Amino acid sequence: MSERPVALVTGAARGIGAACARTLAGEGFRVVVHCNASAEAGEKLAGELPEAFALRADLADAAQVDALVEAIGERAGRLDVLVNNAGVVRNAPTPMMKLGDYDAVAALARGTWYLTKLALRKFMLKQKRGRIINISSVVGHVGNRGQSPYTMAKAGLDALTKSLAQELAGRDILVNSVAPGFIETDMTAELPDEARARILERVPLGRMGTPDEVADVVAFLATRGSYVQGSVIHVNGGLYGG
Repeated sequence: MSERPVALVTGAARGIGAACARTLAGEGFRVVVHCNASAEAGEKLAGELPEAFALRADLADAAQVDALVEAIGERAGRLDVLVNNAGVVRNAPTPMMKLGDYDAVAALARGTWYLTKLALRKFMLKQKRGRIINISSVVGHVGNRGQSPYTMAKAGLDALTKSLAQELAGRDILVNSVAPGFIETDMTAELPDEARARILERVPLGRMGTPDEVADVVAFLATRGSYVQGSVIHVNGGLYGG
């Protein structure tokens, strides 16, 4: 087994997740690149990082989460950092939203909770050390039209952070959230120019953030933030102060 500490980043094939994977690898971590629909991109990224490997799993399926954690144990033997980044978006006004769309978002939220539970039981509690970093969102605090399930899920991640921080008091397991604002990703790249302009009018820094700027905060929490516990750190250019 490698002596490198191990970090699992969910939804790591692209965007913020990929930036987190690259940045943590640069900090000396052996990165487990989790992916689902973007398996090819996940494999490619893992091939670019030292000692990294990719694992595919649908986090909404408990059996696949079990298999994911088992595979990490077999291949790495430890887990030091869990970055809960995976997300799913279903957009529609609430009166028009289909129940299945809500269920897809809720199922991933349940899977994130279950993965966190297993990471604690199988690795971090036994190691007596660990870092859990939840990637939430500014919309979990300010809301966003047409995204009621997504905003609920992201607000729930921050509530999970605060609850786990209390449960794990006295252990060297730190749990925090990073709440990005509007970040340059595949999703925001598709915004019409008018919509982008309206967003930027709300951001005091006058621009969108980059995935690397989010990843830098994640790396700080994974490696140095030893007196940060149960916090939500906002990375949003001044859009919301928390």
